[in-house]
Parts: sequence; C-alpha cells; structure tokens
Amino acid sequence: MYSEKVMEHFRNPRNVGEMENPDGVGKVGNPVCGDIMELSIKVADGVITDAKFRTFGCGAAIATSSMVTELVKGKTIEEAVRISNKAVAEALGGLPPIKMHCSVLAEQALRSAIQDYQERRKKEGEEQPAAAKSSQED
Repeated sequence: MYSEKVMEHFRNPRNVGEMENPDGVGKVGNPVCGDIMELSIKVADGVITDAKFRTFGCGAAIATSSMVTELVKGKTIEEAVRISNKAVAEALGGLPPIKMHCSVLAEQALRSAIQDYQERRKKEGEEQPAAAKSSQED
C-alpha cells in the first residue's frame, strides 16, 4: 500500500520537533480525518535554512510532513511557495489516493508558514521581493 520511501519517513521522520524563534509558523488540520500539522521555518536572506514539524496523524501525515521539511530546506521563499502536494507525494514515491489529502495538508502547512513569515516581515517594515508578494495571491 505504501512505498518504501513513505515507510522510511514514517519510521524515521526528519526534522521533528519545535523550533526556537521561528520566522514563520503554519498550522493546519483536517477535521474529517483528524490530522493536524504544524510547520516552522527559519529564513535567512530569503532562503529557508531550517524547517521543523509537529504532526498528529496517520503514517502518511507524518511522512508528508517529514518530506516537505526536506524539500523546502535551501529553497528561496519564491521556490518554496511553488512546492505542491503532488511534488511531496512524488518525492515519497507516491501515495494511495485515499491518503493524498495528507500531501495537501503538508502543502497548506508550508504555505501557511510562508504567509506567516511574510506577514511578520511586513509588520517589521521589511520590503518583500515582488515574487513573494504575487505568490500569496495564487
């Protein structure tokens, strides 16, 4: 049912835990299945340098959370906002159709963390690159 890569990220998830002083935090949940994801990011010079997650959910939810943290590290905000749920699922070697909602949650948690980061910067009066502004409207 699950690929070996999904099972590996479930058994040995990467980047689990709470981040001290994150630059952005995204929290999302699915009331139907009960999965809850929290994703935190650190950003330096427009590049995501670290990502951590805390997830309450099934094995696929944990695996997709783990994978999205791996995919996002080293990416610019502009690159990270383009990471889709399909990219997360593909990086895991696929997900059963009934578990694709987990990859959607991972994408939503990432976008929420990026949006939180951008809103914090706006409040601090920092200028955002034009690409980051337009990606929020997608």
